Amino acid sequence: VTRRGCLSAAAMPPAPSESPSEPAGVRRDARFVDAATALRAIPDGARVYLSPFCGTPLQLLAALDEQRERWSSLELVGGFLLEEIAPLRHPGDPFRFTSWQMSGPWRPAVEAGVLDVIPARYSQSGALFSRGGHYAVDVALVQVSPPGPDGRLSLGTSVGSALDVVLSAPLVIAQVNREMPYTYGAGELPPEAFDMLVEIDGPLPELARPTPGARDHAIAEHVVALVPDGSTLQIGLGAIPEAVVAGLHARAELGVHSGQINDSIVDLAEQGVLTNSRKAFDEGVSVTAEVIGTRRLFDWVDRNPLVRLAPASYTHGLSVLSRCSLLRAVNSAVQVALDGSINAESVGGRLISGAGGQPDFAEAALWAEDAISFVAMPSTAAGGRVSRIVSSLDEGAVVAVARHTSDRVVTEYGVADLRGLPLSLRADALRAIADPRFRDELA
Repeated sequence: VTRRGCLSAAAMPPAPSESPSEPAGVRRDARFVDAATALRAIPDGARVYLSPFCGTPLQLLAALDEQRERWSSLELVGGFLLEEIAPLRHPGDPFRFTSWQMSGPWRPAVEAGVLDVIPARYSQSGALFSRGGHYAVDVALVQVSPPGPDGRLSLGTSVGSALDVVLSAPLVIAQVNREMPYTYGAGELPPEAFDMLVEIDGPLPELARPTPGARDHAIAEHVVALVPDGSTLQIGLGAIPEAVVAGLHARAELGVHSGQINDSIVDLAEQGVLTNSRKAFDEGVSVTAEVIGTRRLFDWVDRNPLVRLAPASYTHGLSVLSRCSLLRAVNSAVQVALDGSINAESVGGRLISGAGGQPDFAEAALWAEDAISFVAMPSTAAGGRVSRIVSSLDEGAVVAVARHTSDRVVTEYGVADLRGLPLSLRADALRAIADPRFRDELA
Protein backbone atom coordinates (compact mmCIF):
# COMPACT_ATOMS: atom_id res chain seq x y z
CA VAL A 1 0.00 0.00 0.00
CA THR A 2 1.39 3.38 -0.96
CA ARG A 3 1.19 6.53 1.17
CA ARG A 4 -1.82 7.61 -0.92
CA GLY A 5 -3.55 4.36 -0.08
CA CYS A 6 -3.30 2.85 -3.57
CA LEU A 7 -2.73 -0.84 -4.04
CA SER A 8 0.90 -1.52 -4.78
CA ALA A 9 1.92 -2.57 -8.27
CA ALA A 10 2.65 -6.03 -6.90
CA ALA A 11 -1.01 -6.38 -5.92
CA MET A 12 -2.20 -5.60 -9.43
CA PRO A 13 -3.53 -8.38 -11.68
CA PRO A 14 -1.27 -9.22 -14.62
CA ALA A 15 -1.65 -6.92 -17.61
CA PRO A 16 -3.26 -8.22 -20.80
CA SER A 17 -0.98 -8.67 -23.76
CA GLU A 18 -0.08 -5.52 -25.64
CA SER A 19 -2.19 -4.70 -28.69
CA PRO A 20 -0.55 -3.19 -31.81
CA SER A 21 -3.25 -0.50 -31.88
CA GLU A 22 -2.24 0.84 -28.47
CA PRO A 23 0.43 3.49 -27.84
CA ALA A 24 3.85 1.99 -27.33
CA GLY A 25 4.57 1.26 -23.67
CA VAL A 26 1.04 1.83 -22.41
CA ARG A 27 0.12 -1.80 -21.84
CA ARG A 28 3.38 -2.59 -20.02
CA ASP A 29 1.91 -0.83 -16.96
CA ALA A 30 0.24 -3.53 -14.86
CA ARG A 31 -2.45 -1.06 -13.82
CA PHE A 32 -4.20 -1.54 -17.16
CA VAL A 33 -6.84 -4.22 -16.69
CA ASP A 34 -10.23 -5.06 -18.15
CA ALA A 35 -13.44 -3.66 -16.63
CA ALA A 36 -14.49 -6.94 -15.00
CA THR A 37 -11.16 -7.29 -13.22
CA ALA A 38 -11.21 -3.71 -11.96
CA LEU A 39 -14.80 -3.77 -10.74
CA ARG A 40 -14.28 -7.05 -8.87
CA ALA A 41 -11.98 -5.10 -6.54
CA ILE A 42 -14.90 -2.99 -5.24
CA PRO A 43 -15.92 -4.45 -1.87
CA ASP A 44 -19.54 -5.11 -0.97
CA GLY A 45 -21.10 -2.21 0.90
CA ALA A 46 -18.60 0.32 -0.47
CA ARG A 47 -19.25 4.01 -0.86
CA VAL A 48 -18.26 4.89 -4.44
CA TYR A 49 -17.52 8.38 -5.76
CA LEU A 50 -18.50 9.27 -9.35
CA SER A 51 -17.07 12.22 -11.26
CA PRO A 52 -19.82 14.74 -12.14
CA PHE A 53 -20.80 16.62 -15.30
CA CYS A 54 -18.85 15.67 -18.44
CA GLY A 55 -16.41 13.55 -16.43
CA THR A 56 -18.95 10.89 -15.42
CA PRO A 57 -17.56 7.51 -16.63
CA LEU A 58 -20.73 6.34 -18.37
CA GLN A 59 -19.27 3.25 -19.99
CA LEU A 60 -17.53 2.07 -16.82
CA LEU A 61 -20.78 2.51 -14.90
CA ALA A 62 -22.58 0.46 -17.54
CA ALA A 63 -20.10 -2.34 -16.84
CA LEU A 64 -20.73 -1.91 -13.11
CA ASP A 65 -24.46 -2.25 -13.67
CA GLU A 66 -23.95 -5.44 -15.67
CA GLN A 67 -22.19 -6.98 -12.66
CA ARG A 68 -24.67 -5.68 -10.06
CA GLU A 69 -25.49 -9.17 -8.77
CA ARG A 70 -21.96 -9.27 -7.34
CA TRP A 71 -22.92 -6.87 -4.53
CA SER A 72 -25.70 -6.81 -1.97
CA SER A 73 -25.25 -3.06 -1.44
CA LEU A 74 -23.33 -0.22 -3.08
CA GLU A 75 -23.70 3.48 -2.39
CA LEU A 76 -22.96 5.63 -5.45
CA VAL A 77 -22.10 9.23 -4.58
CA GLY A 78 -22.28 11.81 -7.36
CA GLY A 79 -22.82 15.45 -8.16
CA PHE A 80 -24.65 17.02 -11.09
CA LEU A 81 -25.43 14.39 -13.72
CA LEU A 82 -25.95 15.38 -17.34
CA GLU A 83 -27.17 11.93 -18.41
CA GLU A 84 -28.79 8.97 -16.70
CA ILE A 85 -26.21 6.45 -15.54
CA ALA A 86 -26.91 2.74 -16.01
CA PRO A 87 -27.24 1.91 -12.27
CA LEU A 88 -30.19 4.32 -12.06
CA ARG A 89 -32.18 1.79 -14.11
CA HIS A 90 -32.02 -0.53 -11.10
CA PRO A 91 -32.39 1.76 -8.07
CA GLY A 92 -32.21 -0.23 -4.86
CA ASP A 93 -31.04 -3.40 -6.60
CA PRO A 94 -28.33 -3.20 -5.08
CA PHE A 95 -27.74 0.48 -5.63
CA ARG A 96 -28.54 3.39 -3.40
CA PHE A 97 -27.45 6.91 -4.19
CA THR A 98 -26.24 10.12 -2.59
CA SER A 99 -25.84 13.44 -4.38
CA TRP A 100 -24.42 16.80 -3.40
CA GLN A 101 -26.12 18.50 -6.35
CA MET A 102 -29.51 17.44 -7.65
CA SER A 103 -30.25 17.25 -11.38
CA GLY A 104 -32.90 15.65 -13.60
CA PRO A 105 -31.19 12.28 -14.19
CA TRP A 106 -31.33 11.55 -10.45
CA ARG A 107 -35.15 11.49 -10.58
CA PRO A 108 -35.52 7.65 -10.80
CA ALA A 109 -33.65 7.34 -7.51
CA VAL A 110 -35.89 10.00 -5.94
CA GLU A 111 -39.02 8.18 -7.07
CA ALA A 112 -37.67 4.88 -5.75
CA GLY A 113 -36.81 6.46 -2.41
CA VAL A 114 -33.12 5.57 -2.62
CA LEU A 115 -31.53 9.02 -3.06
CA ASP A 116 -30.14 11.02 -0.17
CA VAL A 117 -28.86 14.59 -0.58
CA ILE A 118 -25.92 16.28 1.10
CA PRO A 119 -26.31 20.08 1.34
CA ALA A 120 -22.87 21.36 0.35
CA ARG A 121 -21.12 24.20 -1.39
CA TYR A 122 -19.01 23.27 -4.38
CA SER A 123 -15.92 24.50 -2.53
CA GLN A 124 -16.47 21.70 0.00
CA SER A 125 -16.97 18.89 -2.49
CA GLY A 126 -13.39 17.69 -2.75
CA ALA A 127 -12.59 17.68 0.97
CA LEU A 128 -16.01 16.27 1.87
CA PHE A 129 -15.39 12.93 0.11
CA SER A 130 -11.65 12.61 0.68
CA ARG A 131 -10.00 10.52 3.35
CA GLY A 132 -10.62 12.27 6.64
CA GLY A 133 -13.62 14.11 5.22
CA HIS A 134 -17.07 13.98 6.74
CA TYR A 135 -18.32 11.64 4.00
CA ALA A 136 -15.15 9.90 2.88
CA VAL A 137 -15.55 7.36 0.08
CA ASP A 138 -14.02 3.91 -0.25
CA VAL A 139 -13.72 3.89 -4.04
CA ALA A 140 -13.44 6.51 -6.78
CA LEU A 141 -14.65 5.91 -10.35
CA VAL A 142 -13.34 8.65 -12.62
CA GLN A 143 -12.51 9.24 -16.26
CA VAL A 144 -9.15 10.27 -17.71
CA SER A 145 -7.44 10.98 -21.01
CA PRO A 146 -4.93 8.57 -22.52
CA PRO A 147 -1.34 9.10 -21.30
CA GLY A 148 0.57 12.01 -22.77
CA PRO A 149 4.17 11.83 -24.03
CA ASP A 150 5.46 12.02 -20.45
CA GLY A 151 3.17 9.20 -19.31
CA ARG A 152 0.83 11.36 -17.25
CA LEU A 153 -2.95 11.11 -17.60
CA SER A 154 -5.36 14.01 -17.22
CA LEU A 155 -8.66 14.16 -15.37
CA GLY A 156 -9.76 16.14 -18.41
CA THR A 157 -13.09 17.91 -18.05
CA SER A 158 -13.67 17.27 -14.33
CA VAL A 159 -11.07 18.20 -11.74
CA GLY A 160 -12.90 20.26 -9.09
CA SER A 161 -14.05 17.58 -6.66
CA ALA A 162 -12.36 14.59 -8.30
CA LEU A 163 -8.74 15.56 -7.66
CA ASP A 164 -8.84 15.41 -3.86
CA VAL A 165 -10.76 12.14 -3.99
CA VAL A 166 -8.34 10.52 -6.44
CA LEU A 167 -5.38 11.49 -4.27
CA SER A 168 -6.86 9.97 -1.12
CA ALA A 169 -9.41 7.22 -1.83
CA PRO A 170 -8.30 3.68 -0.88
CA LEU A 171 -9.23 2.39 -4.35
CA VAL A 172 -9.21 4.50 -7.54
CA ILE A 173 -10.40 3.07 -10.86
CA ALA A 174 -10.17 5.27 -13.95
CA GLN A 175 -11.77 4.81 -17.35
CA VAL A 176 -9.17 5.77 -19.95
CA ASN A 177 -11.13 7.29 -22.82
CA ARG A 178 -9.68 8.64 -26.07
CA GLU A 179 -12.66 11.01 -26.23
CA MET A 180 -11.50 12.76 -23.04
CA PRO A 181 -9.41 15.88 -23.71
CA TYR A 182 -6.06 16.30 -22.01
CA THR A 183 -6.32 19.46 -19.90
CA TYR A 184 -3.43 21.15 -18.15
CA GLY A 185 -3.27 22.00 -14.48
CA ALA A 186 -3.79 20.14 -11.23
CA GLY A 187 -5.55 17.22 -12.96
CA GLU A 188 -2.38 15.99 -14.71
CA LEU A 189 -1.43 12.88 -12.75
CA PRO A 190 1.08 10.03 -13.05
CA PRO A 191 -0.19 6.47 -13.52
CA GLU A 192 0.74 5.82 -9.88
CA ALA A 193 -2.19 8.04 -8.81
CA PHE A 194 -4.56 5.30 -9.98
CA ASP A 195 -4.92 1.72 -8.83
CA MET A 196 -6.52 0.38 -12.00
CA LEU A 197 -6.89 1.78 -15.50
CA VAL A 198 -9.61 0.48 -17.82
CA GLU A 199 -9.52 1.43 -21.49
CA ILE A 200 -13.04 2.07 -22.75
CA ASP A 201 -13.72 4.62 -25.47
CA GLY A 202 -17.09 6.32 -25.75
CA PRO A 203 -18.81 9.70 -26.00
CA LEU A 204 -18.58 12.02 -23.02
CA PRO A 205 -21.76 13.39 -21.46
CA GLU A 206 -22.50 16.69 -23.23
CA LEU A 207 -24.56 19.76 -22.47
CA ALA A 208 -26.10 21.42 -25.51
CA ARG A 209 -25.95 25.20 -25.72
CA PRO A 210 -29.22 26.90 -24.75
CA THR A 211 -30.79 29.43 -27.10
CA PRO A 212 -31.53 32.68 -25.25
CA GLY A 213 -34.83 34.40 -25.96
CA ALA A 214 -35.69 38.09 -26.09
CA ARG A 215 -36.27 38.27 -22.33
CA ASP A 216 -32.95 36.57 -21.63
CA HIS A 217 -31.15 39.17 -23.74
CA ALA A 218 -33.02 41.99 -21.99
CA ILE A 219 -31.85 40.68 -18.62
CA ALA A 220 -28.33 40.24 -19.94
CA GLU A 221 -28.15 43.87 -21.06
CA HIS A 222 -28.50 45.04 -17.45
CA VAL A 223 -25.70 42.71 -16.37
CA VAL A 224 -23.37 43.58 -19.23
CA ALA A 225 -23.66 47.28 -18.40
CA LEU A 226 -21.97 46.53 -15.06
CA VAL A 227 -19.12 44.43 -16.50
CA PRO A 228 -16.20 46.74 -17.36
CA ASP A 229 -13.13 45.91 -19.40
CA GLY A 230 -10.66 43.79 -17.46
CA SER A 231 -13.29 42.00 -15.38
CA THR A 232 -12.75 38.48 -14.08
CA LEU A 233 -15.82 36.37 -14.86
CA GLN A 234 -17.64 33.53 -13.16
CA ILE A 235 -20.48 32.37 -15.37
CA GLY A 236 -23.19 29.85 -14.46
CA LEU A 237 -25.12 27.57 -16.78
CA GLY A 238 -28.30 28.44 -18.66
CA ALA A 239 -29.81 30.79 -21.22
CA ILE A 240 -29.24 34.01 -19.27
CA PRO A 241 -25.50 33.46 -18.66
CA GLU A 242 -25.28 32.49 -22.35
CA ALA A 243 -26.89 35.80 -23.27
CA VAL A 244 -24.55 37.69 -20.92
CA VAL A 245 -21.46 36.22 -22.58
CA ALA A 246 -22.89 37.04 -26.02
CA GLY A 247 -23.30 40.65 -24.89
CA LEU A 248 -19.64 40.96 -23.88
CA HIS A 249 -18.25 40.89 -27.43
CA ALA A 250 -17.45 44.62 -27.25
CA ARG A 251 -15.47 44.33 -24.00
CA ALA A 252 -11.71 43.94 -23.80
CA GLU A 253 -9.19 42.02 -21.72
CA LEU A 254 -11.67 39.88 -19.81
CA GLY A 255 -10.53 37.00 -17.65
CA VAL A 256 -12.08 33.81 -16.28
CA HIS A 257 -11.86 32.29 -12.80
CA SER A 258 -14.93 30.10 -12.65
CA GLY A 259 -16.41 26.84 -11.49
CA GLN A 260 -17.09 25.91 -15.09
CA ILE A 261 -16.49 27.02 -18.63
CA ASN A 262 -18.83 26.23 -21.52
CA ASP A 263 -19.00 26.72 -25.28
CA SER A 264 -19.74 30.44 -24.95
CA ILE A 265 -16.27 30.98 -23.51
CA VAL A 266 -14.78 29.68 -26.76
CA ASP A 267 -16.63 32.48 -28.55
CA LEU A 268 -15.05 35.11 -26.28
CA ALA A 269 -11.60 33.64 -26.87
CA GLU A 270 -12.02 33.54 -30.64
CA GLN A 271 -13.27 37.13 -30.63
CA GLY A 272 -10.11 38.23 -28.81
CA VAL A 273 -12.12 39.42 -25.81
CA LEU A 274 -10.86 36.76 -23.40
CA THR A 275 -7.18 37.45 -22.73
CA ASN A 276 -6.85 37.07 -18.93
CA SER A 277 -4.25 39.81 -19.18
CA ARG A 278 -5.58 41.97 -16.33
CA LYS A 279 -6.21 39.29 -13.73
CA ALA A 280 -4.72 39.85 -10.29
CA PHE A 281 -3.17 36.35 -10.46
CA ASP A 282 -3.03 33.45 -12.92
CA GLU A 283 -2.42 36.05 -15.60
CA GLY A 284 -2.86 34.79 -19.14
CA VAL A 285 -4.89 31.66 -18.35
CA SER A 286 -8.55 30.84 -17.77
CA VAL A 287 -8.96 28.88 -14.54
CA THR A 288 -11.86 26.50 -14.01
CA ALA A 289 -12.87 23.34 -12.15
CA GLU A 290 -15.17 21.82 -14.78
CA VAL A 291 -15.47 21.88 -18.57
CA ILE A 292 -19.16 21.54 -19.44
CA GLY A 293 -20.39 21.65 -23.00
CA THR A 294 -20.11 20.01 -26.39
CA ARG A 295 -17.43 18.35 -28.48
CA ARG A 296 -16.42 21.77 -29.80
CA LEU A 297 -15.48 22.82 -26.27
CA PHE A 298 -13.69 19.55 -25.52
CA ASP A 299 -11.54 19.97 -28.63
CA TRP A 300 -10.78 23.58 -27.71
CA VAL A 301 -9.51 22.76 -24.21
CA ASP A 302 -7.50 19.74 -25.36
CA ARG A 303 -3.83 20.62 -24.67
CA ASN A 304 -4.74 24.30 -24.65
CA PRO A 305 -2.09 26.12 -22.59
CA LEU A 306 -4.48 29.04 -22.06
CA VAL A 307 -6.83 26.90 -19.91
CA ARG A 308 -5.95 25.48 -16.52
CA LEU A 309 -8.05 23.08 -14.44
CA ALA A 310 -7.91 23.35 -10.65
CA PRO A 311 -9.52 21.78 -7.56
CA ALA A 312 -12.65 23.24 -5.99
CA SER A 313 -10.69 24.57 -3.05
CA TYR A 314 -8.81 26.83 -5.49
CA THR A 315 -11.56 27.79 -7.92
CA HIS A 316 -14.09 28.45 -5.13
CA GLY A 317 -12.02 29.02 -2.00
CA LEU A 318 -12.66 32.37 -0.32
CA SER A 319 -8.97 33.01 0.29
CA VAL A 320 -8.41 32.77 -3.48
CA LEU A 321 -11.56 34.49 -4.74
CA SER A 322 -11.12 37.47 -2.44
CA ARG A 323 -7.95 38.34 -4.39
CA CYS A 324 -9.77 38.53 -7.74
CA SER A 325 -9.87 41.88 -9.49
CA LEU A 326 -13.19 43.21 -10.81
CA LEU A 327 -14.88 39.90 -10.06
CA ARG A 328 -18.26 39.53 -11.80
CA ALA A 329 -20.21 36.40 -10.85
CA VAL A 330 -23.37 35.64 -12.84
CA ASN A 331 -25.81 33.03 -11.53
CA SER A 332 -29.56 32.45 -11.53
CA ALA A 333 -32.30 31.56 -9.07
CA VAL A 334 -35.80 30.17 -8.72
CA GLN A 335 -37.10 32.84 -6.34
CA VAL A 336 -35.94 35.91 -4.48
CA ALA A 337 -37.83 37.03 -1.37
CA LEU A 338 -38.32 40.69 -0.51
CA ASP A 339 -35.76 40.38 2.29
CA GLY A 340 -33.15 39.26 -0.28
CA SER A 341 -33.15 35.53 0.53
CA ILE A 342 -32.39 33.53 -2.61
CA ASN A 343 -33.79 30.10 -3.48
CA ALA A 344 -31.80 28.47 -6.27
CA GLU A 345 -32.48 24.82 -5.49
CA SER A 346 -36.17 23.96 -5.23
CA VAL A 347 -39.60 24.47 -6.77
CA GLY A 348 -42.61 23.86 -4.56
CA GLY A 349 -40.47 21.95 -2.08
CA ARG A 350 -39.05 19.67 -4.81
CA LEU A 351 -35.28 19.77 -5.26
CA ILE A 352 -34.18 20.55 -8.80
CA SER A 353 -30.57 21.60 -8.23
CA GLY A 354 -28.00 22.24 -5.52
CA ALA A 355 -26.14 25.16 -4.05
CA GLY A 356 -23.17 24.54 -6.33
CA GLY A 357 -20.70 27.40 -6.34
CA GLN A 358 -23.22 30.23 -6.03
CA PRO A 359 -22.81 30.70 -2.26
CA ASP A 360 -19.02 30.69 -2.63
CA PHE A 361 -18.98 33.46 -5.23
CA ALA A 362 -21.72 35.43 -3.46
CA GLU A 363 -19.61 35.50 -0.30
CA ALA A 364 -16.44 36.27 -2.23
CA ALA A 365 -18.10 39.33 -3.76
CA LEU A 366 -18.38 40.78 -0.26
CA TRP A 367 -14.62 40.63 0.17
CA ALA A 368 -13.03 41.04 -3.26
CA GLU A 369 -12.31 44.61 -4.34
CA ASP A 370 -14.97 46.11 -6.64
CA ALA A 371 -16.79 42.78 -7.02
CA ILE A 372 -20.42 42.08 -7.91
CA SER A 373 -22.45 38.89 -7.52
CA PHE A 374 -25.47 38.88 -9.85
CA VAL A 375 -28.60 36.79 -9.52
CA ALA A 376 -30.12 37.14 -12.97
CA MET A 377 -33.57 35.67 -13.60
CA PRO A 378 -36.86 36.33 -15.40
CA SER A 379 -39.39 38.21 -13.29
CA THR A 380 -42.01 35.49 -13.76
CA ALA A 381 -42.42 31.74 -14.26
CA ALA A 382 -45.19 29.42 -15.45
CA GLY A 383 -45.93 31.48 -18.54
CA GLY A 384 -46.17 34.72 -16.57
CA ARG A 385 -48.63 33.37 -13.99
CA VAL A 386 -46.16 33.27 -11.09
CA SER A 387 -43.83 35.98 -9.82
CA ARG A 388 -40.26 34.94 -9.08
CA ILE A 389 -39.96 37.86 -6.69
CA VAL A 390 -42.05 36.87 -3.68
CA SER A 391 -42.98 38.23 -0.27
CA SER A 392 -41.36 35.21 1.33
CA LEU A 393 -39.89 32.01 -0.06
CA ASP A 394 -42.22 29.05 -0.56
CA GLU A 395 -42.68 26.63 2.29
CA GLY A 396 -39.92 24.05 2.01
CA ALA A 397 -37.80 26.24 -0.26
CA VAL A 398 -34.03 26.00 0.12
CA VAL A 399 -32.08 29.17 0.84
CA ALA A 400 -28.94 29.00 -1.30
CA VAL A 401 -27.81 32.55 -0.53
CA ALA A 402 -28.83 34.17 2.74
CA ARG A 403 -30.23 37.68 2.78
CA HIS A 404 -27.10 39.10 4.41
CA THR A 405 -25.01 37.91 1.42
CA SER A 406 -27.26 38.86 -1.53
CA ASP A 407 -25.98 41.57 -3.85
CA ARG A 408 -27.47 42.50 -7.25
CA VAL A 409 -30.75 40.94 -8.40
CA VAL A 410 -31.52 41.44 -12.08
CA THR A 411 -34.71 40.91 -14.10
CA GLU A 412 -35.82 42.26 -17.46
CA TYR A 413 -37.10 45.31 -15.54
CA GLY A 414 -33.78 46.38 -14.11
CA VAL A 415 -31.27 45.90 -11.30
CA ALA A 416 -31.93 45.87 -7.56
CA ASP A 417 -28.76 46.67 -5.60
CA LEU A 418 -29.43 45.15 -2.19
CA ARG A 419 -26.04 45.48 -0.60
CA GLY A 420 -26.23 47.52 2.58
CA LEU A 421 -29.95 48.27 2.30
CA PRO A 422 -32.31 47.87 5.29
CA LEU A 423 -35.22 45.48 4.82
CA SER A 424 -37.78 48.12 3.88
CA LEU A 425 -35.61 49.64 1.16
CA ARG A 426 -34.50 46.35 -0.31
CA ALA A 427 -38.16 45.30 -0.52
CA ASP A 428 -38.84 48.51 -2.46
CA ALA A 429 -35.89 47.82 -4.76
CA LEU A 430 -37.07 44.30 -5.50
CA ARG A 431 -40.68 45.32 -6.12
CA ALA A 432 -39.40 47.83 -8.67
CA ILE A 433 -37.92 45.03 -10.81
CA ALA A 434 -40.86 42.63 -10.39
CA ASP A 435 -43.40 42.17 -13.17
CA PRO A 436 -45.78 45.18 -12.92
CA ARG A 437 -48.76 42.84 -12.58
CA PHE A 438 -47.46 41.62 -9.22
CA ARG A 439 -46.14 44.82 -7.67
CA ASP A 440 -49.32 45.75 -5.84
CA GLU A 441 -49.68 42.39 -4.13
CA LEU A 442 -45.99 42.44 -3.20
CA ALA A 443 -46.60 45.75 -1.47
